[in-house]
Amino acid sequence: MTFAQAADQIGKGNGFIAALDQSGGSTPKALKLYGVAEDAYSGEAAMYDMIHAMRSRIIKSPAFTGDKVVGAILFEQTMDRDIDGIPTAEFLWDKRGVVPFLKIDKGLEAEADGVQLMKPMPGLDALLARAKGLGVFGTKERSVVNAANAKGIAAIVTQQFAVGDQVAAAGMMPILEPEVTISIADKPEAEAMLQDEILKHLDALPADRKVMLKLSLPSVDNFYAPLVDHPRVLKVVALSGGHSREAANAILARNHGIIASFSRALTEGLSAQQSDADFDAALGNAIASIHAASVAG
Repeated sequence: MTFAQAADQIGKGNGFIAALDQSGGSTPKALKLYGVAEDAYSGEAAMYDMIHAMRSRIIKSPAFTGDKVVGAILFEQTMDRDIDGIPTAEFLWDKRGVVPFLKIDKGLEAEADGVQLMKPMPGLDALLARAKGLGVFGTKERSVVNAANAKGIAAIVTQQFAVGDQVAAAGMMPILEPEVTISIADKPEAEAMLQDEILKHLDALPADRKVMLKLSLPSVDNFYAPLVDHPRVLKVVALSGGHSREAANAILARNHGIIASFSRALTEGLSAQQSDADFDAALGNAIASIHAASVAG
């Protein structure tokens, strides 16, 4: 996979990105939703074995191919493991035609000025070099907006683009993810502030630089059209943010040019107890519905 091949697949937007990147704190919840209770494993290593088995089952399913799933975001431990003896990122591209990304943030700082910035990422350059060597195309880094606070939102966007510069310098594509919490009362105001700040930074990027943006589904349909149309944006993708798959798909379908990057909404209804046939059917239905919503716009 060359950088140009991956960028072309993502940029055309003929599918969606699967977010398979639950990390330490969210892994037990993801496993519980999958039907694996916490008493089914003991210790962190066993927990990550369980989640890797779940992700491998998803990736190896006949429905999980690049015609509908154009990319997948991996947790670092998933990237470092194999599927059928093949490194995960290599398996994704060579066997499934899916572009691999890596979640690189180390979690969130305590809230200040209505936002949660990303914690420091020591060793990021080494991680990026290792990921690129394993065939990973890009990264994802998440921070959170909890209020329409101009100072906080300016800080969160500045941090996102600074990390994006570091990722680009490593020859990789950054997905900047300043998530707006969907339940806050001033969400439309926060989205307006966020878009204004993002546009300022996009306009300041070098002419040959592109980034991706991962944003909460907007309160107003097509509100993020200026970002979708911006020449420095390869693709805008949407997180489900706690919406059910049905609700997230309905909103997504009304927003032109944006594709899904769903996590919980993708795996909703999947269970470790399902037979392979039932699992593949359930995942196939989920992928079909998210794909249809992604391309509807």
